[in-house]
Amino acid sequence: MALLDTAPAAGVSRGMRLTAKAAALTVLPSCVWRLVIAVGIPVGWGAETDLHHSNFPGWFSFHLLGLSAFQECLGLLTLGLVQRWGEAVPHWVPRIGGGRIPPLVAVVPATLGALAVTWITVDGALSWHDIMAANPGGPTDGFGYWYFTLSYAPLLLWGPLLAIVTTGYWRRRRIHG
Repeated sequence: MALLDTAPAAGVSRGMRLTAKAAALTVLPSCVWRLVIAVGIPVGWGAETDLHHSNFPGWFSFHLLGLSAFQECLGLLTLGLVQRWGEAVPHWVPRIGGGRIPPLVAVVPATLGALAVTWITVDGALSWHDIMAANPGGPTDGFGYWYFTLSYAPLLLWGPLLAIVTTGYWRRRRIHG
């Protein structure tokens, strides 16, 4: 028995399913970047920084692992906006299993999340160079800089893609109930 019904919800287009999957995947590169740091692989951070490879693995590794797991879970919640488990509580949940999820229970947090992620990532992108330059020991060129930058760049798409999928969910639930 699967924990979640991964079948698409009624009325979800192939394009919307792909958009939801793309939104969920945008968090993966930054999570992988953190996991690389957590196991102690050098990625260009200087010895004077907390992210220097000599500090890992260590207790802070658990923080990076937890943050990556939390971020990945948030990204995967996007899939609930296009699958049946985003419209009805799974049957295995005690007392409320099988019950209909009111659309606003998903739409409000998804909308707030899309706005917050968009604001945070755009603000970060606009100040990226200043942030990197002000961080002694941070990678400012070479492999470490580009790996860091390319790992976080996909997050710029997370908010807008989540907003598109949320809008589709809201419209579909208004039409199909």
